[in-house]
Amino acid sequence: MHLLQIGLIGDRNDDVVAHRAIPLALGMAADACGVAIEPVWVPTDEVGTGAALAELDGLWCVPASPYRSMDGALAAIRVARERHIPFLGTCGGFQHAMIEYARNVLGWDDAEHAETAPQATRQVIVPLLCSLVEVTDAVQLVADSRLAQAYGTTAIAEGYHCNYGLSPGFRQVLDNGPLRINAVDDAGDVRGVELDDHPFFIATLFQHERGALQGRLPPAVHAFVQAAIAAG
Repeated sequence: MHLLQIGLIGDRNDDVVAHRAIPLALGMAADACGVAIEPVWVPTDEVGTGAALAELDGLWCVPASPYRSMDGALAAIRVARERHIPFLGTCGGFQHAMIEYARNVLGWDDAEHAETAPQATRQVIVPLLCSLVEVTDAVQLVADSRLAQAYGTTAIAEGYHCNYGLSPGFRQVLDNGPLRINAVDDAGDVRGVELDDHPFFIATLFQHERGALQGRLPPAVHAFVQAAIAAG
């Protein structure tokens, strides 16, 4: 049976619900795809330049930030983006994918996260007007998006555990692509993005992986694993 190695970028803590759910979600996707998956936890403070991550079949930047090394998380995301390694980001992974893109694609060297740089003048990630800690909310998927294709619908509900999201000012930049919005809430706030011209690069503020704890195969994880198989 084909073996995939999926790098989990984050500082593992089994008290974090998502960290318990992720290996289950990958196991369910492995069964559905007829492959074996080895989750490889990569602490953010051990990423370095991220060069070694290119040997993995996929990279998932997982929840529970702030990370021990923001630079490590950003380096891993950059490797996935530039080397076309299938990538999934959830919650903190979504937030840091936005910062990586702002810094390394848009050239905003001063792009920051309000949680770790509250005095920064250019905050790409800012406090949410309403906390989404342990909240399940409706999400509308963009019809032609890869994420909508994975779910097979445009109306879903998913769970969150976060207090930070994308700044309204940065949202306007996404209208120009190639990083584009694929999910919004009922108020129109961005809840997911995906990158064009990439085998698979999806990041969501919601933690769809939690569905595995209720015995559900998360559609985005299934699509991620399928992309990792195709890329191999």
